[in-house]
Amino acid sequence: NLDVRIDRVAAGQLGTTAEQIGQAVVAATSSTRFVTPNYWRDPRSGISYQVQVQAPQPEMTSEAALSAIPVPGVDGEVSLGQVATVRQQTVPGELDRKNGQWLVSVTANLDAGDVGLAQREIRDAIAAAGEPPRGVVVEVRGQPAVLGQILGNLRVGLALALLVMLLLLTANFQSLRLALVALSTIPAVLAGALLLLLITDTSLNLQSFMGLIMAIGVALANAILVVTFAERARREGLPSFEAARRAVSERLRPVLMTSMAMIAGMIPMALAIGGGAETAPLGRAVIGGLLAATAATLLILPLVFGFVMRRVPARGASLDPDDSAFGMETSE
Repeated sequence: NLDVRIDRVAAGQLGTTAEQIGQAVVAATSSTRFVTPNYWRDPRSGISYQVQVQAPQPEMTSEAALSAIPVPGVDGEVSLGQVATVRQQTVPGELDRKNGQWLVSVTANLDAGDVGLAQREIRDAIAAAGEPPRGVVVEVRGQPAVLGQILGNLRVGLALALLVMLLLLTANFQSLRLALVALSTIPAVLAGALLLLLITDTSLNLQSFMGLIMAIGVALANAILVVTFAERARREGLPSFEAARRAVSERLRPVLMTSMAMIAGMIPMALAIGGGAETAPLGRAVIGGLLAATAATLLILPLVFGFVMRRVPARGASLDPDDSAFGMETSE
């Protein structure tokens, strides 16, 4: 690009103005129709034609040609080089604004991988570029920002759901220990789902997060079932480990049926059969989470119940005055 800087002192001495200089440059480089529109009406047809003057574009390709543009003055025409300085410079091809601030946009599309991988690579590239200059702010927008917001909201929602379930189970069992024992299978669900996603090279996205929540719900239902029967057997006088073993043996079939039915239903989705590749992460998260949760419910949960409840009295205080199962009977 060529930058024209007007010397107002020289222009005033030669009897020209900045407006005249600008009109001369525009007329020579573009056309007079931008500064002096002129129309000629054909007397025969009555049709008006636009008449404009424009310098041939092949002749306006150098600083010397631009400096030779005639500019009207008091004592006749002067050249542009006499009243202005013409030099080459580099300018942005496009200037954008956001809230009144200059904005330079760098956009790209995914060639391979997922949005999460692209987001990590973008962060690494920004960090490798070093500290931005003073007054420059780097902001990542588009799908990575939306994905981060969605996953953040899902994490908060999952944490709140676990807190609510802890409170509800505590109220149901009237024991914080039993509520924590029932929730002890949640880490197994997380580990199993993330492991299967890693093995299948599947990203942690919205679909897989939904599958993770579904797996937590089914695993928690199985854990509540086992804990309920184990606590009932312990209240009948059995040691905590023996009560947990009996609960697992009695509830083995319902636990396996619930988990295996859910897993079998998710296999076609996980294999993306029928063109459902976008929902495959959901199925894989459910399968991985339930496989690990089922093993934890049948093998680890009884041990956790036994250790936590081994020193707890079989009969304790109850908030219900009519609850004889906790050793507090009312007399009339």
